[in-house]
Amino acid sequence: MYNQWFGSHNHTNNVSLVVVSRLRFAYICKNKSNPLTEFTYQLEFINPQLFYGPQNAHLNLLKKKYPKLQIVARGDEIKVFGDESSILEFQSGMGVLEKLYTSRKELNENIIQEALDISETGELPIDNSKEVLFIGTRGQKISAKTKNQHRMLDVSQKSDIIFAIGPAGTGKTYTAVAIAVMALKNREVRKVILTRPAVEAGENLGFLPGDLKEKIDPYLRPLYDALEDMIPGDKLKSMVESRTVEIAPLAFMRGRTLDNCYVILDEAQNSTELQLKMFLTRMGPNAKLIITGDLTQIDLPKKQQSGLYRALKILKNIEGISIIELDTGDVVRHRLVKEIINAYEKANEE
Repeated sequence: MYNQWFGSHNHTNNVSLVVVSRLRFAYICKNKSNPLTEFTYQLEFINPQLFYGPQNAHLNLLKKKYPKLQIVARGDEIKVFGDESSILEFQSGMGVLEKLYTSRKELNENIIQEALDISETGELPIDNSKEVLFIGTRGQKISAKTKNQHRMLDVSQKSDIIFAIGPAGTGKTYTAVAIAVMALKNREVRKVILTRPAVEAGENLGFLPGDLKEKIDPYLRPLYDALEDMIPGDKLKSMVESRTVEIAPLAFMRGRTLDNCYVILDEAQNSTELQLKMFLTRMGPNAKLIITGDLTQIDLPKKQQSGLYRALKILKNIEGISIIELDTGDVVRHRLVKEIINAYEKANEE
């Protein structure tokens, strides 16, 4: 699918001239006495040190992905030896990698793994540069980075309730917070409310030391982390004090009408059926809700069933409610998180 990035192959005297992306030239040499094909990849647009990664971590990912190939790197030149079909796969992977690097202006293990996965599946890479929501507090671009994160962003314009379900590390909470903050910045809502069930304390926080804020902060810290990435500290503090941004345990939503706001219920798998029903029915006429959860990480007592299971089943056909299922392809944490999730899923199947 990515052959257009490499141009045509002109075969003359057992030497193929390969026009790789951006009109770079490399050679595939066939030696009659050696059945292996040799391919030279020139690093002209990616700094070699950045490409190889710390302690050659990036290069080792390539070697793991293409075990049939012998990959020898020296300076800005990479020599690849192997059968022609494997080398063509390598070329495809490098083409996708260059496209992602050109788009994102950064390179890490996750991006390399994403490029290799895309070259294998044939799915076009997502160009995040066109859909930057806003600039974060560290100058970073806040944007949807994966296919299902993009789906979350798209349906947020059409649906008033979104269920984002998926394993750890898929960015469902971060994306939800970004959508809410963007709506607040655009003055589409007057406030943002972030909530979680405080399962570990059984919603009864009285025995913990400190005042109310000190009691609940450990359970809500991930939400603060996302906000601090998107709103400068002083401004966030002011917004919390004025209740423009509110962070509270799920139990504190009871009896309220939530209107003119974006409300995110995080870790919804740890809410009971009654709690989730209570939360959903707090919705005012101009409110929007995002419910995130991971059905593989339920911390409720064994006798209690997650309310998220039933909600997904009985609400799936209601117009205005969208359900987005994220998977390991959306993992944006360390690349090992994806492998850990896959390993657990495989073990559960056995």
